Amino acid sequence: MTSNERVVLITGASSGIGAACARLLSERGYRVFGTTRAAPLPPAAQGFELIPVDVDSDSSVEQAVQRVMESAGRLHVVVNSAGYGLAGAVEETTVEEAKAQLETNFFGIWRVCRAVLPRMREQRGGYIVNIGSLGGRIGLPFQAAYCASKFALAGFTESLSAEVRPFGIHAVLIEPGNFATGITDRRQLAREARRSQAYRESFTRALRIYEADEIAGPAPEPVAHLLYRIINTPAPRLRYTVGPTAERLSLLAKAILPGRLFERLMLRRYGSG
Repeated sequence: MTSNERVVLITGASSGIGAACARLLSERGYRVFGTTRAAPLPPAAQGFELIPVDVDSDSSVEQAVQRVMESAGRLHVVVNSAGYGLAGAVEETTVEEAKAQLETNFFGIWRVCRAVLPRMREQRGGYIVNIGSLGGRIGLPFQAAYCASKFALAGFTESLSAEVRPFGIHAVLIEPGNFATGITDRRQLAREARRSQAYRESFTRALRIYEADEIAGPAPEPVAHLLYRIINTPAPRLRYTVGPTAERLSLLAKAILPGRLFERLMLRRYGSG
C-alpha cells in the first residue's frame, strides 16, 4: 500500500512529540487524525485533523476510533503519545495522584489499544507505536509515578507484541530521552511537594536539573523521523531509543555497572549525592 492510502491515529497530537509525528506523516502523504484534550481545539492549519479525546474515558476513546473508521474506513497506524509528568517524592505523593498519572500514561494507552485492535485484526495488519521514555528504563528521583507508568508501558508493549504478531500487527515501543516538548510547562507537582520540608532542598535541585535538560533538549522531530522508519519497516524491532547520546549511554552504564555504583552516579547527577 502507498503512503497516501495509510490512515494514522495519534493521541496527544496538539503539542510535543505527538504534534511532530502528526506533522511529518501528514507531509509524507498519510491521512492523519490527531487527538487532543485541549478545548477549544487548535486550528487545523498544520495539515491534519484534530479531534477531542480524553484517554481517561472508555467512551471518549471508542467514539474517536469510530469517528476515524467512519471517515476513513480503515486504520493502519496508531501512535500513543498522550501523557503528562507528575513530580514529587513518593512519601509526599498521594495514591490518588499516582493513580491519576497511571490512568492517563498507562491505562489511557490500554484503552486505545483495546479500541483499535478489533479493527486491525480484521485488516490483518497494522502498527501500534507506544511512546515510552528512558524513564521507563531508569528510575528517576522524584518522578516515581511517571517512571512507574513508563516501566509498566514497556512490559505492556512486550506482552502486546507477542499477542498480536500472529495477526500481522506490530507493537513497538519508542523510548525518547529529553526533547523540548513543552512537558516542563505541563508538569504537575504533587500537592504535598509544594509544602515539602523533608525533601524541599533535594526536590528543588532535581526539578531544576530536569527542567534545564528538557528546555535545552533538541526539537522532537528525530522521534517523528524514527516513527516514519518504523512504520515503513516490515519487521520492526520491539524497542527503539532516541535522544541525546549521553542519555542513551546511561542505559549501557546501568547494564554493566554494579547497582550501588550506578545509583550513586544517579544521585550525584541529580544533586542528591
